[in-house]
Amino acid sequence: MSNESSSASPVSPSSPGPIAASPLTRAVLEIDEYAATLGWDQPARLFALVDTAALRAQEPALAEQLGIEGDDDAASPLTPVEQDEIPAGTALDEFLATIAWPGAVAGCALTVERQMLPPSAEAAVPKNLDEAALARWVAKHPDRQEVRMTVAVLRDGARESALRLREKDSATDVLTGRDLVPGLSEALAATFEA
Repeated sequence: MSNESSSASPVSPSSPGPIAASPLTRAVLEIDEYAATLGWDQPARLFALVDTAALRAQEPALAEQLGIEGDDDAASPLTPVEQDEIPAGTALDEFLATIAWPGAVAGCALTVERQMLPPSAEAAVPKNLDEAALARWVAKHPDRQEVRMTVAVLRDGARESALRLREKDSATDVLTGRDLVPGLSEALAATFEA
């Protein structure tokens, strides 16, 4: 569903799914839960978000594989479908620029791990570092934290994010919000612009 050579893998939750305020929040938390089962130090993962009812009607075999066949009202309105691996060594922004989603895809999501610093460390960041040097500097900083970010956007502009700190690796400590990772949200939204 992403670029030319895509083979999709469904994301199937181990439980009926998290309770969330909106279908997009529920999808983001479902992807976060799936990523958590894989552990840390994982590559970035891209997901298509498809309308569950349309998936049942148009792809009944895939719906059966996902366990969402029939008219189960408990199923999430959006079903995440994992895409091919992002090629190793390819910059994320360059990869996202190659994505073109077919009309059946309602949205997309990405989960990626990064290191971040608290706001109090911003003043200490050396000036004029390129991206690689900045990454090395952050990796050596004593206050760095590892975070897994799951960001999703819909064609209609809706956005949602989930952040999970490695040091607080629990579903009850996942932070959600629309504008937690605005740059990544913008990059994902751009994959729907023709």
